[in-house]
Amino acid sequence: MAVTEKNILKRLYIVAGLLFVFAVAVVFKLFSIQMTDGDKYRQMAEDTTEKVFTITPNRGNLYSSDGSLLATSVSRFNIRFDAVTVKDADFKENIKPLSQALSKLLGQPASHYEQLLRKAKANQNRYALVARGLDYSDYVQVKKFPLFEKGPNRGGIVVEQNTVREHPLGKIAERSVGYERFDDEGYATRVGLEGAFTEYLSGIKGSRLKQKIAKGQWKPIGMDNIVEPKDGYDVYSTIDVNIQDIAHHALLGQLEKYKADHGCVIVMETKTGEIKAISNLGKTEGGKYYERLNYAIGESHEPGSTFKLMSLVVALEDKVVDTSSIIDTENGIFKVYNKRVKDSKVGGYGKVTVAKAFEVSSNTAIAKIIHNNYKDNPEKFVNRLMNMGLSRELGLPIKGEGTPVIRYPGDKGWSGISLAWMSHGYEVSLTPLQTLTFYNAIANNGEMLKPRLLKEVKEWDKTIFKFEKEVMNPSICSAETIGKVQALLKEVVENKNGTGHGLYSPNFSMAGKTGTTQKDYVSKDPNKLKYISTFAGYFPADNPKYSCIVVIHEPDKSVGYYGADVSGPVFKSVAQKIYATSPIIDEVESLDVKSIQLDKKYQQYYTEANKKHQKVPNVEGMSGMDAIAILENLGIKVKVTGNGKVKKQSVKDANISDVTLIVLELS
Repeated sequence: MAVTEKNILKRLYIVAGLLFVFAVAVVFKLFSIQMTDGDKYRQMAEDTTEKVFTITPNRGNLYSSDGSLLATSVSRFNIRFDAVTVKDADFKENIKPLSQALSKLLGQPASHYEQLLRKAKANQNRYALVARGLDYSDYVQVKKFPLFEKGPNRGGIVVEQNTVREHPLGKIAERSVGYERFDDEGYATRVGLEGAFTEYLSGIKGSRLKQKIAKGQWKPIGMDNIVEPKDGYDVYSTIDVNIQDIAHHALLGQLEKYKADHGCVIVMETKTGEIKAISNLGKTEGGKYYERLNYAIGESHEPGSTFKLMSLVVALEDKVVDTSSIIDTENGIFKVYNKRVKDSKVGGYGKVTVAKAFEVSSNTAIAKIIHNNYKDNPEKFVNRLMNMGLSRELGLPIKGEGTPVIRYPGDKGWSGISLAWMSHGYEVSLTPLQTLTFYNAIANNGEMLKPRLLKEVKEWDKTIFKFEKEVMNPSICSAETIGKVQALLKEVVENKNGTGHGLYSPNFSMAGKTGTTQKDYVSKDPNKLKYISTFAGYFPADNPKYSCIVVIHEPDKSVGYYGADVSGPVFKSVAQKIYATSPIIDEVESLDVKSIQLDKKYQQYYTEANKKHQKVPNVEGMSGMDAIAILENLGIKVKVTGNGKVKKQSVKDANISDVTLIVLELS
């Protein structure tokens, strides 16, 4: 008996010992987890029950200078079907009426939708795509369709909401308006105005803590956990929709006529530097044209004869010649060492004045002037070009500005022929906008302005930032030189011998310079020789309102390639249509007098717009524009008849979720 008790006691000790060792091991493991992996496991636990979700702010609208929408954000909805949650009886009862409703709204045959839904049911698909990219009103209708009206749990409807950016102008100025896109790694690609001004447009993200509930769904935890997002500001660009439309279609017509590879047009307001239009069109493999690349800002190339203006400004400023000085173009060939500068006219122009040489665009005359007067001190010529700002980038907010090239004596590529070739636009490189900036300075009596695309940043009616003209160089040269070259640019068009005389109109004055640049001239094969056709100038000639440049690359040589023939007509069309649609007159700015009645109307609109509406608001008596804005912001489509104030609205005091269309009668 004693032996038995002793054995039992021994076993108890062993069990107790094992339990103690196990307890120590558990405590050690818990301590180890707490000290080394505690944060990891705590985070895993929290991630499975609670999670911080980002609240994306509404991106601001992008407007033209006259308030027309260039880009805006709208909600789009994808509808998917979860076949698992739907009971067989409900599915069988509703599949045909649901398919018919989808067909009526979306256009596909009812059999298409019935087959899609049956296949999803058979495969137990929980994420079958039914419709993509619906607007708000269509989405509201779909939610009321048979079966879907039962909701996500019984009806199987799964809704994905996305915010997309839309461009009301369509393909016009598409590249200039641009975009902001993020890849899977979160890296952004920013193009055009959208990319340049994203700091104003994008807003500030908010955050919200949510708790995981059944079936992978999340619900917000209280209101105190929300960091409200701040919507982006509205940005008003300098683009004028009317001028943009004129420039786009004038360029498109000429590209098609000459079967050119690509081209661009820029229109700038002379006294402010505001860019009113910027059109870039390139050809597809199918021969169509679209906004492919921003050639106006990004493509730096040899400007050809348009650079003769820069060369002549230097020569006149240094007084090495005057406009009345006589230059012998000899037989149309000027030899510089073992190279020859040629005139387009066989046999040359004989002995002509500097003014005449510029009008007829004599390569030999301009090359002679610059080479003979600066060959012993080429730095003097180049320094003058650089002092006028031609070697510096413009510093635009839009990414991808092409780098200007003005070689300096001693640089790689500089040689004894460089002065002669630079004088008429070779061995130098400028973008179309850099060239236009110089021409605009001539039109603006010597004041060089930085091209500007941004006019104002606003939050509702409140101006956050306002942008004025930015002077890059208050005087690129003397007033005397400015006056002389202004007269020369005018004569290029008005004189019957001028290269731009084909643009002359007795009813409307223009000034400018043609340019026909050889491209790929290094090749000895004449069939590979291509051209760049340019016209740069301003209008009206005597009191310029706008400057403009047209550059067209690689026109079909069998049709034509001279700047006066290819690019000049686009310039003339743009100038005359702008003049016809918006006569250039001096206007007296209106006095800043506040209207009590106007302020009262605005306050009424602002108050109504900021209400949290559950029912359709009464907008009778309000201005049509304000009423439309309020209703459309609530996701309601609006149809309008008449003009003025709202006299009658078709729906009042109904739940917003039940209304898709309201008709407003204005008087």
